[in-house]
Amino acid sequence: MISVEHLTKCYDTFPAVDDLSFEIGEGHVYGFLGPNGAGKSTTMNIMAGCLSATSGRVLIDGLDIFEQPGPAKRRIGYLPEQPPLYLNETPAEYLRFVGEAKGLRGAALERQIDSVSEQTKISDVRNRRISALSKGYRQRVGIAQALLGNPGVIILDEPTVGLDPIQIVEIRDLIRDLGRTHTVIFSSHILSEVRTICDQILMINKGKLVAFDEPENLEKQLLAPNELILTTEMDGEELGGLLAGIEFISAAEIAPAGGGRITARVRTAHSDIYEVSRAVFCAFAAKGVPLLELALKKASLEDVFLELADGSAGAGEEIPPDGLGEPGGEVDEHDGGMEA
Repeated sequence: MISVEHLTKCYDTFPAVDDLSFEIGEGHVYGFLGPNGAGKSTTMNIMAGCLSATSGRVLIDGLDIFEQPGPAKRRIGYLPEQPPLYLNETPAEYLRFVGEAKGLRGAALERQIDSVSEQTKISDVRNRRISALSKGYRQRVGIAQALLGNPGVIILDEPTVGLDPIQIVEIRDLIRDLGRTHTVIFSSHILSEVRTICDQILMINKGKLVAFDEPENLEKQLLAPNELILTTEMDGEELGGLLAGIEFISAAEIAPAGGGRITARVRTAHSDIYEVSRAVFCAFAAKGVPLLELALKKASLEDVFLELADGSAGAGEEIPPDGLGEPGGEVDEHDGGMEA
């Protein structure tokens, strides 16, 4: 569906996108995850054909977005972070304008306006001025215009930014529904959002794409060690000897916990942390020493995100890099395009 090949974007000597390559298949929801300024918007603007590249190419169904922009862009629906809405128009008027710009006419255009209005649940406000709508409804109108023309790929840049909790849930549900019939790519820096919606995650940091995998696999693979935290009344030296004899334990930090107790932070690279905790429990039981506390700390997507944001995590499979954020574009109210 989408192939990004050795994509590079430079501002003077600064490589905002640095030799980026990845492929996205048909269907499913893909999330671009990264801290603010990591390059999500730059990458998506280039993929949508709104921003030129220094080198490399983007193929949409085999069509080069730079060499064949017309047919390639017809396969893409794009919503920038700031929806390019005409506030003095109604959603129906705005969608009619966008539809005509996409080449739709007559009854076919009206059918599509009805369809996307129902799909995004804006039918009840389609005749009110956009300026009078809440931000949640404005986002829905923006998504509706992206759906016109029935493109196979929907690209959404930070679609839930600035929304209240109820609106965020509604937009997430809408994105999830769209993923059943379209390939959806959306950017976010909200971990819970990406985890609950996406089938695949592309993690970006400092202009590099550092991971591309399912959320569960990222949590299992990118942050290798899991941890056990235990508290006991054993002597520190004796505790160290006991832990050293347990299989799968790679390191342990032992420290006094007060009141005659001692705490150990145990790290393991074993894939099943419960098997390790079982071995620890059995070792203490065999010694006849009580465990006052045994807590599991499994690697989470938050841990992975923070590790990658610090540039210190090791990725299992290296994925070519991606771009940094670029200067924000301005929306041209006459053509809906983006100025670099």
